[in-house]
Amino acid sequence: MIDGKSRTIDYLRISVTDRCNLRCVYCMPEKGVEWMPHEAVLRYEDILRLCRVFAGLGVTKYKITGGEPLVRKGLDTLISGIKAIPGAESVTITTNGVLLKEQLPALLEAGLDGVNISLDTLDPARYQELTRRDELKAVMGSLKAALGAPGLNVKINCVPTGDRSRDWLELAALAREERAAVRFIELMPLGLGRSLASCTEAEIRRLLEKEYGPMAPFVGKLGNGPCRYFTVPGFLGKIGFISAMSHQFCHQCNRVRLTAGGFLKTCLQYNEGIELSPLLKGSDRQLREAIRAAIYRKPGAHQFAAGAGAGLEGHLMNQIGG
Repeated sequence: MIDGKSRTIDYLRISVTDRCNLRCVYCMPEKGVEWMPHEAVLRYEDILRLCRVFAGLGVTKYKITGGEPLVRKGLDTLISGIKAIPGAESVTITTNGVLLKEQLPALLEAGLDGVNISLDTLDPARYQELTRRDELKAVMGSLKAALGAPGLNVKINCVPTGDRSRDWLELAALAREERAAVRFIELMPLGLGRSLASCTEAEIRRLLEKEYGPMAPFVGKLGNGPCRYFTVPGFLGKIGFISAMSHQFCHQCNRVRLTAGGFLKTCLQYNEGIELSPLLKGSDRQLREAIRAAIYRKPGAHQFAAGAGAGLEGHLMNQIGG
């Protein structure tokens, strides 16, 4: 599927819920969160139907997100259903890891190809400060279980904020002993993230190279998105950077997002797209034409550096799937 800027769109991020069992400072307020009513959330049957339509348009890679996707029951059934769609090459999830260990056997049985675990610190006190919950022990147990699962692609996602050099060094060191990728993702000024101090790739890289030595670009392919990976002397795993602010990669964007309520979001910054849930009453052909038309109008690039403007996204990150 080709958009209006001649980019190939083959990657769909699917939010299955806006609910979460953490309250990370850049994602959600601590209290007063208004959830979507259950009846407004897409049923798994509807998600699978949409995935079949997307597959017919050339989408091959699927990422399950939230909120926190594992708070929704039966996620393994959705994963197995997507895996059964002709043309579906990979199905992965992004999770905070709190519930992953107990659900991992069923997810692996369903055919899960990879897991991204969000983790911004290994310090228990700092973890509780960032997430407003005391769940680091559970997350580390899930990480260990995931790393022990044969064939499962494991990535650790860190959103560096403030001045926490020790946190970033300790997280990066996880890739020294394990064949996992530790990725540093620049904070984007969306929702609550607008009020936080962000860190650039250059800052993190200088810190890591001072401690661990020079990093060399990794030429191979490790994922579905724009992350750039590096090898580090003595490390089994890789260090990655997703730097939408300092190294804009919109020209090679290959993804769109489906929110839990059925809105097809074509760019993270903008509220452009189309509501697909009402179209589920119609035919697959109508869905296909609407999706193709929306993707053709996909914005060419984000304009975060330009500041405020018309048509910008106003929802919290848990509401749009990240």
